[in-house]
Amino acid sequence: MDQQTTNVLLIEDNPGDADLVRLRLVEARFPVNVNCVNRLSDGLASLANETPSVVLLDLYLPDSRGAETFRRVLENAPHVPVVVLSGQEDEALAIKAVHQGVQDYLIKGDLSSKQLERAIRYAVERQALLRSLEMARSQQLEFKNRFLSHVSHELRTPLTCIHQFVTLMADGLAGPVSPEQHDHLKTILKSVNQLHAMIRDLLEATRAECGKLRIEPRCVVAGDLVQQAVALLRPLAQQKQVGLEMGLDTRLPLVLADPDRILEVLVNLIDNGIKFTPADGCVTVKACLVDADPDHVYFSVADTGRGINPEALPLIFERLFQDPDTVDGNRSGLGLGLYIAKEIVARHGGRMWVASQPGQGSSFSFTLPLYSLAKLLFPVITHEGRLREALALVRLDLTPLSSLARGNWRETCTQCLDLLGRCVYVDKDLVLPAMATGGPQETFFVVASTEMQRVPIMTTRIRQQIGALPQLKTSGTLRVTARALPLPSMPEAKTLEQQVELVADRVTEAVLLDLGCKHSFTGKGAL
Repeated sequence: MDQQTTNVLLIEDNPGDADLVRLRLVEARFPVNVNCVNRLSDGLASLANETPSVVLLDLYLPDSRGAETFRRVLENAPHVPVVVLSGQEDEALAIKAVHQGVQDYLIKGDLSSKQLERAIRYAVERQALLRSLEMARSQQLEFKNRFLSHVSHELRTPLTCIHQFVTLMADGLAGPVSPEQHDHLKTILKSVNQLHAMIRDLLEATRAECGKLRIEPRCVVAGDLVQQAVALLRPLAQQKQVGLEMGLDTRLPLVLADPDRILEVLVNLIDNGIKFTPADGCVTVKACLVDADPDHVYFSVADTGRGINPEALPLIFERLFQDPDTVDGNRSGLGLGLYIAKEIVARHGGRMWVASQPGQGSSFSFTLPLYSLAKLLFPVITHEGRLREALALVRLDLTPLSSLARGNWRETCTQCLDLLGRCVYVDKDLVLPAMATGGPQETFFVVASTEMQRVPIMTTRIRQQIGALPQLKTSGTLRVTARALPLPSMPEAKTLEQQVELVADRVTEAVLLDLGCKHSFTGKGAL
């Protein structure tokens, strides 16, 4: 090793085996410095203080045994090569160790100085090569993402210009056009829109891969998202003569999710289902609660189309993957839709999967975790082991002066929400997450542990502090209302936690009623 000293961390609890390893290293006649410890905990502590050239590891120690031993070393020192020294020949364990990152697996009884020297040298060189490849891949990925982001941004400006001028011509604003010319212009617009969609997907995929995919969670009725997605895609389904059906569980609660992002996921899945389903087929969209998993809402989009080949099934969510057997003249895009959809669901704390059989259709499913209002309410509405005596629901409506206000208006609403949190008592009041209202108007709710006679003090404070924001004065209006929140009847057998869940259900019902939602609700304190 070019006469450079090799620092070896030997983790071995048998003194005889430790002496044997030292002897073999001396016989190998290369500069080596050996630090020996007899427990895994001591080895991990040594790794935290100093990085050795290589770790020689016995798998059976006083505080760790078997595969767990090398897994813990690899977790704590992922860039240090590890060579296992085992007293027994175990082919299955050796293969598992190598697959999980161990560089070599040696048997102590057959250990020669030449074999040990070669194993250490190869382990160090392989680890260095792997590290170099990992750094090169990381740099390549960073360059690719920067390149895609730059190119995508640069393409958007000329495409927007093309779209605007072609639209002017198609609308006859630049002079009369013949029917044939109008058809040509429509073809150009269709191609420009496809390019816009591809660029948007490239940017989204780049953000997802860099962990910068942005979501803005709000309280939203899960069934509303399904209804919106189905309404958007129904004309396309009718055009293709494909049935589009919907099934909603009557127990659906509010969930904490970015409504625009989840709508994007549903539209993508439904659109794919319609594309790959022949005429007279059917696409079914469902949202439900599953008794075996009460902490999530389950969404599914099932079609009666051609299905997915078994070979393509494990790759279906990969970036840029397109099943060659399903790509045809009607298919456009880069194969990024499902990748982005899965990343969006993952950012919400859910998961996505697919089940399919060739010729029998496909079913894409994903979950969204419920948002537990009961957990947040518990410290607010309880005192000295019992419920507080009175509750009120305070509502804030922020309405923009212009229906077109969007970017700056959202920032203004975010500032109002932050300020609202400073207008309440943290130990007696709870500001609920922002509600998804489906329009530019923003609605915030506060659950206040107080009698209605004292609520005007809070509402006045809110009007004075939030109403004084310069951004709000120039862009919108504020309206604050309040009403009593009657407590449900509490059977004596109910525990305090169960009582809080009943109150959380009552709060959720009141919020849904205030928002004019038509969905019924039964749940366990979810908002």
